[in-house]
Amino acid sequence: MSDTSPFASDDDHEGFDRDDKDDKDDERHSASYEVPDEPHDGPAGPDAPGGPGDHDGPVGGGRDPGRSPRIPMPRASVEDGGRALPALSAPEDSGSLGDLGGLGNLRGPADLTPRSAPLVLEHHVLKSLLGAWALAACAPEETAAVEEHLGGCGPCADEALRLREAVGLLHPPESLDLDPALRTRVLQGCLDRRPPRIPVPDWAGPYDAETARLDALLQDIGDAEWHAPVRLRWFEADTATSRRTTVAGVIAHLLTVDGLVAVTLGLDDPLGEVPADAPTPAARTEAYWRASHFPPTRSVRAPWREQSHDIVRTVSFTGGGAGKLPVAYGDFELPLHDAMLDRAFECWVHAEDIAEAVDYPYEPPSARHLHRMIDLAARMLPLVLAARRRGGLSAPGQGRHLVPAGEPGRSLRLEIEGSGGGEWLIPLDSPAALGSADREVAHVALDGVEFCRLAAGHVSPAEAAAGQLGDREAIRDVLFAAASLSRM
Repeated sequence: MSDTSPFASDDDHEGFDRDDKDDKDDERHSASYEVPDEPHDGPAGPDAPGGPGDHDGPVGGGRDPGRSPRIPMPRASVEDGGRALPALSAPEDSGSLGDLGGLGNLRGPADLTPRSAPLVLEHHVLKSLLGAWALAACAPEETAAVEEHLGGCGPCADEALRLREAVGLLHPPESLDLDPALRTRVLQGCLDRRPPRIPVPDWAGPYDAETARLDALLQDIGDAEWHAPVRLRWFEADTATSRRTTVAGVIAHLLTVDGLVAVTLGLDDPLGEVPADAPTPAARTEAYWRASHFPPTRSVRAPWREQSHDIVRTVSFTGGGAGKLPVAYGDFELPLHDAMLDRAFECWVHAEDIAEAVDYPYEPPSARHLHRMIDLAARMLPLVLAARRRGGLSAPGQGRHLVPAGEPGRSLRLEIEGSGGGEWLIPLDSPAALGSADREVAHVALDGVEFCRLAAGHVSPAEAAAGQLGDREAIRDVLFAAASLSRM
């Protein structure tokens, strides 16, 4: 049957069209994915790929509209071809980018604007600018000129290096830790501007400050750290003694001993009904530990802080006259103003014990408060020396260094250096001879914090003195008397 027959079926025409279309697709794909041997970035020649001799459509470069477009080959970089790069400077009249890839009159970015030429300065002028350059005080043009000069002048480069190192010494690195006296200065500034209606007595200030600092430390520690082991240390009969407890146990100890002050002021005793065999601070602490949940937990913080607030509030309402009230410590008494200093001192010492147990930094008290604590210890030394003489622990108690009638008593000059320091004359023979103890036989110099740690029993007397001069036996008596000030 002829292909042109009017009786040809639609299937026959459809098959012919499908076969012819498949042949054209194969030919088109073959031409589209033809890969030349080498890349070419110049004008197409007659035999080059894409040139007049290699075309897909009709001769003359036209493209057959029935075929897919060719996939062009990657162009080689102009940098690889050794050609000059296009100029980046823009024409002055229009500020355009010139002939950068046919971008026309598009505005260029600010960093393509031409830079001004560096200053041309003489050597002595550039040398005189080195100091300002090291301080970053030169103008941008001067900085560029100096830095360009340093690349070719060795003496000036060495001088610039020395100046930069000197500038670094003008700004030493500062510690990020807050000044321990910052709280005192801020409070003092606030009180100077607006005095309180009911002020805290001056002698109660150290206790108020140290309890607040310890409470801030306790606020930062976690639940598990409340059970961290702490060793309380003190001297007893010239022998180092210690007692193992926890952070919560230390706060319970402070709670019970602060209770002596609270009872004097008419406040509740944390022990409730005081046992007859618990008159001393150590006995009170042991009684509280036995009666409470042992080991204590962080729940002890709330009653301790509430009691410290009540003590400060009560002494503030009673006024300065209450400072003479006697506070009984079992085997001795202290007036209330000295007892508050004693409680501030112990609060700081045990706060350092806690901070050491939980690996936390802790600073000494402010210089003003530290001086008062040192003064209290220095004033108590004559009484302690007398008690040691009566107990046979001091040299004069053994019949030596007896003072003849009418002669001045012996004394030791205690010099405290550093924060809160000063000088004190410690009578060695009798507490009553303080005014006449003008025969100085020894001189001892210690750091303020070191002396406080000696009085707390944290440093042995043999390791405490930084400087000693004079009667060695008198020096030994005073150092051991200072260590015997410590207690649990």
